[in-house]
Amino acid sequence: MPPIFLQWLSLVAMILLQSINGTNSNFPAYSSQLKHLLSMSQIQLNNLAFASDAGKLFGWLSGIAANYLPMWLVLILGSSLGLVGYGVQYLLLIGRVSNLPYGAIFFLAMLAGNSICWINTVCCLVAIRNFPLDGQLVIGLTGSYQGLSAKIYTDIVDVIYPSSNVKRARAYLLLSSILPLIVSVINAPLVRVIKVMKTKRAKDAFIFILVITIATGAFAVMGSIGSTSSLLSPFASAVGMLTLLLAPLLIPLGLGLRHQIKQLAEEKVHIEEINNVSMDKMESGVKLDIGEIISESPSESFELSFSSTSEEFNGEIRESNNGDDRISETNEVISVIEEIGVKVMLRRLNFWLYFFVYLFGVTLALVFFNNLGQIAESRGRSASSLVSLSSSFGFFGRLVPSIVEYFISRRKYMISRPAFVVALMAPTGAAFFLLLANDTSVLWLYISTAIIGVCSGAITTISVSLTTELFGTKNFGVNHNVLVVNIPIGSLLFGYLAAVVYHKEGNAEGKCFGMECYRKTFSLWGTLCFIGTFLALILYARTRKFYNSQRL
Repeated sequence: MPPIFLQWLSLVAMILLQSINGTNSNFPAYSSQLKHLLSMSQIQLNNLAFASDAGKLFGWLSGIAANYLPMWLVLILGSSLGLVGYGVQYLLLIGRVSNLPYGAIFFLAMLAGNSICWINTVCCLVAIRNFPLDGQLVIGLTGSYQGLSAKIYTDIVDVIYPSSNVKRARAYLLLSSILPLIVSVINAPLVRVIKVMKTKRAKDAFIFILVITIATGAFAVMGSIGSTSSLLSPFASAVGMLTLLLAPLLIPLGLGLRHQIKQLAEEKVHIEEINNVSMDKMESGVKLDIGEIISESPSESFELSFSSTSEEFNGEIRESNNGDDRISETNEVISVIEEIGVKVMLRRLNFWLYFFVYLFGVTLALVFFNNLGQIAESRGRSASSLVSLSSSFGFFGRLVPSIVEYFISRRKYMISRPAFVVALMAPTGAAFFLLLANDTSVLWLYISTAIIGVCSGAITTISVSLTTELFGTKNFGVNHNVLVVNIPIGSLLFGYLAAVVYHKEGNAEGKCFGMECYRKTFSLWGTLCFIGTFLALILYARTRKFYNSQRL
């Protein structure tokens, strides 16, 4: 198989892996049943959500494993952790396992949360190595599919158990345990590093896959809105989603077919040249020798054609007369403010501004999503519909920065990412205050969930590039992992405060219904988010000179 076929096939594999990797987003869908079965308090339930986030603190283990083990093995190991973490919880729900102490359940939640890091690590490394000039774009593109996970799981559960809440909760846990392992086993041979040339961007291929991705997101959003979701049966919705997830396969298949056609054409030309040589010698009365014919034929033509074909597939047609045989090294240079390690970074004001912006933005949104089960229950609504809605809009949020970056970078223009973050933090804060509206139709609940999903998803994608630009590329892995430490910290702190308010407003059975369950919590979260917006504005002012200097 030509390298270009395997290169794009690995991209399809990464999309499929990330689309089922967001298993932590399923927590709100089964949290209420878990709470009821195990007779847990709201504080204990929130601590389980924290445990899932805390598992990511050990994500560096997957990075070490990737340095010594083949990618397929890292992938299988990670999905196996999820099989154990979610699988035992499933056995607990169906009564096959009993008398598990709370500490053991906490550990299982950590194990399940850590499994996500292993698949992420494999996808990021393969993206960077197989697409050397478009690594950030591919990471953002494939990572956006992780935001779609909850929607995909919900579609499957809707087909299996459309009504029973208890059975639906069990189905979410069962799927979270086995689906990542199944998809990992299928795609393990495809997620390997391919030796490819660093050619210019494959414009047509990327535009095609962006169109497919946008169509997938639009289909997911339409299926999450009540008035339109009823137009399709659960089975039709699941089949439609599966079709769109597999649609990117058209790219490697098309490239492979194109290569085969070119190969056949070259072989035909080769044979014709041999025949011409034969006829010339026959007419001149020269004795034919097969070895001579082959040696006189242009033996290098096919090899040269294959090389040029591979380059053309990558989006570049080289012309020797204009000196375009090599790509300028400047295309691969990432502009950074400074190249520093973690010790120096911790002494930088920019880091702490960035840290609290992320804490009061993305982390707050994650805590909100972890509490969607109880929020929906307090408003008398289905948790699955809210989870599906947040997933669909989160997918679009993760995707938008990748699209913007792709088209802007082609014009050699560098957008100010802190300014981008400011523009996203402000609507997030407003969305938390919209949740305070006394709306019997819960319209504002759905609108706010969508806004928070879009904005937090976009900031998540932007943060990867922003960390690089602020603190450099050499120590990116360590620096970014230090930044996201605020996720488990915020999950514990904000989740605990929300649980205390919920418990205070609840009844003797530990359940709370009505607006008061989260009124104080939403007010606090909205205020913190606006503080984060102000901090992002300060970060923008401090980095404005750098981004202005990058505009050509």
